[in-house]
Amino acid sequence: MSYIEVTGLEFTYEDLLMHFDLGVEQGDVMAVIGPSGAGKSTLLALIGGFETAQTGRIAVAGVDITDLAPDARPVTTLFQDHNLFAHLSVVQNVGLGLHPGLRLNAAEKDAVAWALSEVGLSGFEDRLPGQLSGGERQRVAIARCILRKRPVLMLDEAFAALGPALRREMLNLVLSLKDQNGLTVLMVTHDPADAAFAADHTAFIAAGKVAVSGPTAEVLASRHPAIRDYLGT
Repeated sequence: MSYIEVTGLEFTYEDLLMHFDLGVEQGDVMAVIGPSGAGKSTLLALIGGFETAQTGRIAVAGVDITDLAPDARPVTTLFQDHNLFAHLSVVQNVGLGLHPGLRLNAAEKDAVAWALSEVGLSGFEDRLPGQLSGGERQRVAIARCILRKRPVLMLDEAFAALGPALRREMLNLVLSLKDQNGLTVLMVTHDPADAAFAADHTAFIAAGKVAVSGPTAEVLASRHPAIRDYLGT
């Protein structure tokens, strides 16, 4: 049994019936790649509880989470839009991960300081998002995610708007945080280079289904026609 088990999960979007079966091992990075509209982000939304499947089951560490509310799931998601509040400081934006009203006790304030230290932003506490670079804003969003102490981190094209060097920097940061905090990572990306660099395993999504899943190098070298078309090889 895999750490994350997605079994017989069905969801209809417009006229596309999606059907997902996928296993992710504990501590792995699983890249999710495929053409636009294939269902990559929908798969993450179903696991995160932001969409509701018609049938099927989602389990993490053997626990069925299919019917749990998003906040009750052992999952946190980082989106491309990092959702920082422009009028709040860095420390306040991160603190929202613990309390929407920012009423934090001493231990929670220490936890916020720890999260900022983890992403290399100690000393940035009082800055506003508008005073930060794009990479620094993403670091704030990552700090808020790890502060929630959920064992599964999902990245929904989180770094797509960043240039290659900065994207690689963010991926290195995620890999470091994964190792330090024992995370399991699911990462939607349009760039096969991201998968090749960071992912232990890769799932290729085509027409609402997992067409191929396995070690990243094997998936990227697959002769599956949909993958060849996607990669242009």
